[in-house]
Amino acid sequence: MKKLKILVLLTVLLLFGLILTNAMVSFQARNHIYDTTENIPKNKVGLILGAGKYTASGHINSYYKYRLEAAVELYKAGKIEFILISGDNGRKTYDEPTTFKIDLIAKGIPENRIFLDYAGFRTLDSVVRSKEIFGQDSITIISQNFHNERAIYIAKNYNVSAIGFNAKDSYNHHRSKTRLREYFARAKASIDVVFNVEPKFLGEKIEIK
Repeated sequence: MKKLKILVLLTVLLLFGLILTNAMVSFQARNHIYDTTENIPKNKVGLILGAGKYTASGHINSYYKYRLEAAVELYKAGKIEFILISGDNGRKTYDEPTTFKIDLIAKGIPENRIFLDYAGFRTLDSVVRSKEIFGQDSITIISQNFHNERAIYIAKNYNVSAIGFNAKDSYNHHRSKTRLREYFARAKASIDVVFNVEPKFLGEKIEIK
């Protein structure tokens, strides 16, 4: 009985911690998120946070599709000059940045306005590398609202001035699972901030011009 009480108490504390962390991340990102291009400040570089183009069932990933469309909208509205795509290229058969690049070019974005970050294995890596490798102290992050909030929280704690442009959200049957994962991702991001965790890889600097 005593062990059960301890287990229940630990579960309650864990849930409270997740809820508190989630609220803190959202609070820190307030006033830095935009849904339309009308009022969003201009930045030199828009950072697309990577996503796979296809789901496990072979359908187009709506998160990918909407981030792509949001980046094109920002560029054509004159709110960004360059697009930095940061995603996973951890194996030869999986290349998020190049896939995004091909589709951006097909939608009219000039190739010389697109830069690729192949070491964006997670959000922290993408945000920190935008500064340390690509030299951007100020960026516009392009993803869904829940993801933008976490990315901005990370940026603020790594001395990157960031705003977020919200891509359209996905309302498929996996949405609740994605939101649940986000609670744990935000907790992990908070731990990374406390311990000043660095990206998996850095490397030579790449000038965006």
